[in-house]
Amino acid sequence: MASNTKLLVNLMSEIEGTVQGHRDGHGFVVSDDGETSLYLSPQEMRSVLHRDRVRAKVIRFDRKGRPEGQVLEIIARRKTPIIGRLLHEGGAWLVAPEDRRFGQDILIPAKATANAQPGQVVAVELTEKPSLHAQPVGRVTEVLGGIDDPGMEIEIAVRKYEVPHQFNDDTLAQAAKLPDKIRPTDRKQRIDLTDVPLVTIDGEDARDFDDAVYCEPAVLGRGKKPNGWRLLVAIADVSHYVKPGEPLDRDAYERATSVYFPRRVIPMLPEKLSNGLCSLNPEVDRLSMVCDMLINASGEIHAYQFYPAVICSHARFTYTEVAAIIGNTKGPEAAKRADLVPHLLNLYDVYRALLKGRGVRGAVDFDTTETQIVCDDNGRIARIVPRTRTEAHRLIEEAMLAANVCSAEFIAKFAHPSLYRVHEGPTPEKRQTLKNYLKAVGVGVTLSEEPKPSDYQAIAEATKERPDAAQIHTMLLRSMQQAIYTPVNSGHFGLAYEAYTHFTSPIRRYPDLLVHRVIKSLLLRDKYGLVLPPVESNPGSFKKGGAKLTRGLPVAPKNAKGKAKVKITPAEAQDWETAGIHCSANERRADEASRDVEAWLKCMFMRERLGEEYGGTVSAVTPFGLFVQLDGLFVEGLIHITELGGDYFKFDEARQELRGERTGVRYATGARVRVQVSRVDLDSRKIDFRLVREGAQASEPSGGGRRRNGRGARDGQRDELADTGLRSAQDELAEVRQRDRDVKRSARPGGKSSGKKVEQGASRVEGLPRSKAAGKKAPSRKSVRRRS
Repeated sequence: MASNTKLLVNLMSEIEGTVQGHRDGHGFVVSDDGETSLYLSPQEMRSVLHRDRVRAKVIRFDRKGRPEGQVLEIIARRKTPIIGRLLHEGGAWLVAPEDRRFGQDILIPAKATANAQPGQVVAVELTEKPSLHAQPVGRVTEVLGGIDDPGMEIEIAVRKYEVPHQFNDDTLAQAAKLPDKIRPTDRKQRIDLTDVPLVTIDGEDARDFDDAVYCEPAVLGRGKKPNGWRLLVAIADVSHYVKPGEPLDRDAYERATSVYFPRRVIPMLPEKLSNGLCSLNPEVDRLSMVCDMLINASGEIHAYQFYPAVICSHARFTYTEVAAIIGNTKGPEAAKRADLVPHLLNLYDVYRALLKGRGVRGAVDFDTTETQIVCDDNGRIARIVPRTRTEAHRLIEEAMLAANVCSAEFIAKFAHPSLYRVHEGPTPEKRQTLKNYLKAVGVGVTLSEEPKPSDYQAIAEATKERPDAAQIHTMLLRSMQQAIYTPVNSGHFGLAYEAYTHFTSPIRRYPDLLVHRVIKSLLLRDKYGLVLPPVESNPGSFKKGGAKLTRGLPVAPKNAKGKAKVKITPAEAQDWETAGIHCSANERRADEASRDVEAWLKCMFMRERLGEEYGGTVSAVTPFGLFVQLDGLFVEGLIHITELGGDYFKFDEARQELRGERTGVRYATGARVRVQVSRVDLDSRKIDFRLVREGAQASEPSGGGRRRNGRGARDGQRDELADTGLRSAQDELAEVRQRDRDVKRSARPGGKSSGKKVEQGASRVEGLPRSKAAGKKAPSRKSVRRRS
């Protein structure tokens, strides 16, 4: 990558881009197209701030060919407030930014604190910009409250990641003028499906319901008996109320997605729409867009059509209820909904057919454990529980996938520009890393040079019974690229679809709203002209003509005569590309903000457990240490490499493990360890563990720290390691040290022979019993010196 970067820039060449700070003090200038980045030294970073827009030139290349830059001009300073904690040190007031990428504290004049108290979280507006010789100066514009106040983590996150969390006044005014229920004029040119027993199926805590489903047996072809199903997926018709160019549309595009936190949601649309007019509440007429499908016994979509309709949800089901009814049609849950049970069973039948189709396609389906944070009344974590994916979850997922595929095929058929949900296969580098890993851990299934989703699924199936299945599936997931929104239809690798888009959640995703508008236009034999609203907070946009499009123009499909039905101009293509970049970037931002809040809550949760010991599993291995997930608590922390003992450790990328050069002790993903919570840093959202040393007194853990089999903490851990064929790393280190001491004692009388015998003793260490895999030589990599 370094060589490629060097080809793009030469010495003294200049680029424009955005500053990306790093918590260690240095930073980078990233060009608008994302293809070039210049390293900025900590000294250069003193005059700029994270997310400033600058012009910089290349002044040198390091030994790896990476360019280093010098800031020539600051084109635009960031205008949004900086969030941090107010501190009073040495008689001076300053704010330490919550986002460590800013790198500098902000000086606050004594009269500009807005009466905030030391330790409170505040928003700061800069009054004097930083320079090479002076810190930035600012004034407090908002006092958010104490760091321990309920909900403070969310208030920090939405400002830290610049998530729009307040609707504009004109947007709220427009929403207030909307009717409380659908009007007679709204029913015109719509199919009346109010008598069809559509139902919603969602989680217990769901507040908005944007999809309803119904299924009945159907006759396909010329037969007389049902040999397939008719599946209806009705989606809230948000596009009827949110029109292009209006305030509601502007705010929806700026947000691009709803952001979900524990106990709170930052919605894409005002509550009157998201929880009212566009929520398919039971026993209320609602406007919808319907995908009406015929599906055969093999799970193939035989035919489909789209049309606007008026529906009335006949019931609001939860996943738990549906799973119970499917599991026992004679149970109490089924008795309460006796009139709807036959329709649920039809849904279950078509779901099983769709699963067959998934298997034929070879779509990837990993069994991963997702967790849910359960908070108490104060907004703190009460417990973290694994999410159980039932057949009801899968049923709805397959129905939504089918509707999304039909929408993508419908748009592609007419060669109309739109946003597709694209998930490309692994890059050559990631593919090779995965191949090396699979070979190193002894997976017999080979990966071709151009892998298909079925290859991934075959590996997942072949390894699901292995003790290290979780780590293998994690490596498979990591090798894939992130899904994005783009007008270029490159297919969906993971789901094994040639064309895929998002149609089923226009309440919470702007790309779905665009897809609805395109489908409506096609039904009217018209073309939808995309007009992008102006936005203020936009992490993924660029000015027209200000950047090179990285994917090029979308290629329109051909009709039977070989001509594209709809032509698209470069300006239109750029607008669609801009929309895709914007929506993808805002989706990433929402994910980062959600993860930040979850990390904050977990730090608060573990701060009360400092010093406690827990069993855990190594979830990831890096050159700087081990990430461990605690049993029962589902909290992850880091064992830094300096905590692994007095040895040189090499990171084996192929095996994803750390291995001691002298001892041969190995730490790999999936290994069982016992740790103590040693440090919790709320500011950086980090939790540190240390290995429990041999001979340390292990206190009886509470809650998630207790061994599941009820045995003693240390003995139970040793037994479990023995059962899985792995030795405790501390046991091996203890043996090594004892052998070294024995050799030194035997060498003392001779004096001069001591060094030789110690070396012999060290060589005998290599003969310690260990697994076959541990005996293999690790790839040559730079060692990291460990402290005892």
